[in-house]
Amino acid sequence: MKAAMYCAMTLGVVVLPMIGGLACSKEEAPPAKPGDTRAEKPVTAAPKDIVDTAVEAGSFKTLAAALTAAGLVDTLKSKGPFTVFAPTDDAFAKLSAGTLDDLLKPENKARLSAILTYHVVRGKVVAKDVVSLSSAKTVNGKELRIVTKDGKVTVDNATVTKTDIECSNGVIHVIDSVMLP
Repeated sequence: MKAAMYCAMTLGVVVLPMIGGLACSKEEAPPAKPGDTRAEKPVTAAPKDIVDTAVEAGSFKTLAAALTAAGLVDTLKSKGPFTVFAPTDDAFAKLSAGTLDDLLKPENKARLSAILTYHVVRGKVVAKDVVSLSSAKTVNGKELRIVTKDGKVTVDNATVTKTDIECSNGVIHVIDSVMLP
């Protein structure tokens, strides 16, 4: 009885066995056929913001830690829109020994913030638009140099490895190096 009640509550269905209503069982329903009005449409979640998308991806743990240390999480969770050229954990690992540890110290918050905001452009700039640019002004006020050659895009010598990760407040393009202003 508990299983039937649980199943009915979970599916949002009232079990009415006496009048031929729906009943729950361990058997799967037959597959939907064309024209079957009972077929459910898949539920798609709304895109997450830039920070949550990066954290969920799993390859931006260092970036997430740096954003927290720099006090930029709330900014990149705000409405935006923003375009983020996001270095992966492997990109941060390419920095000289001790550089990241030094940047994450509280006394270097302003320097870290300047580096991270150099990876952010105001507005949503998708890949098809990036390839037509030669530069883009970053949130920290400096210009990124953008080069498209042989089908590859580089941003200040960092190669774009994945593009157009949609977020509720902008877009992420993955890069293979940390860009230093």
